[in-house]
Amino acid sequence: MRVSRRILVAAALAVLAAAPARAAEPVLVFAAASLKNALDDATASWTKETGKTARISYAGSNALAKQIEAGAPAEVFISADQAWMDYAEKGGSLKPGSRFDFLRNALVLIAPAAGTGNADPQFALAPDLGSRLAKLLGGGKIAMANTDAVPAGKYGKAALEALGGWDAVKGQVAQAENVRAALLLVARGEAPLGIVYATDAAADPSVRVVATFPADSHPPIVYPAAQTKAGKNPDAAALLGYLRSPAAKPFFERQGFTVIDGPRASQ
Repeated sequence: MRVSRRILVAAALAVLAAAPARAAEPVLVFAAASLKNALDDATASWTKETGKTARISYAGSNALAKQIEAGAPAEVFISADQAWMDYAEKGGSLKPGSRFDFLRNALVLIAPAAGTGNADPQFALAPDLGSRLAKLLGGGKIAMANTDAVPAGKYGKAALEALGGWDAVKGQVAQAENVRAALLLVARGEAPLGIVYATDAAADPSVRVVATFPADSHPPIVYPAAQTKAGKNPDAAALLGYLRSPAAKPFFERQGFTVIDGPRASQ
């Protein structure tokens, strides 16, 4: 009887050893919509190098922060501004010590690439901006992410206010749920002008940059990243470490981001 039992145990162990290892679960990343092209490329490279995978949900940072607060199973959060990362941190949603400043971006005024329309390719963000923007719009809309909640929209509103153009165009703003949705309105020709990040304009050949907003006309555009407190995937730290590494840097710089140098996240 004992011999038979030993044989059965040995056979079971042999079957387990021969069975293929269960694939690791993907790291679930919640990321600002403006990161899509660069982050897709960077995580694909990480997968190629390590065999590990990431699953990314893109949306406005405000929506993502509130989803995490409500218990969404994200393991990494990358916001397009400090305010929504602060919101997540104050709510106890972040893993202590995991937060860092990751990327910088710029803000631009765009128009459809096909035909110049009413937009002046040499448009300058100078005095009398409001009346000149209104003239360029010609009764149309200026596409922006939600100006009360989405980082790109808040930055855009701040820039227009600083340059004296907000009051003239605030009634003509087509507010979108995120910056990529605002980009799409201009790319389709549904809005003659839009305000998006420089990286969004670089990602879509259907639009052209009309002007770049001065950096001092809006708060610094910084993308912080962190692990979530509820995240259990051990590969989350490794992914963040890769995203900060020299290997991933070109994917972000190619889209126009500035990578903020710093120590890698713990492995």
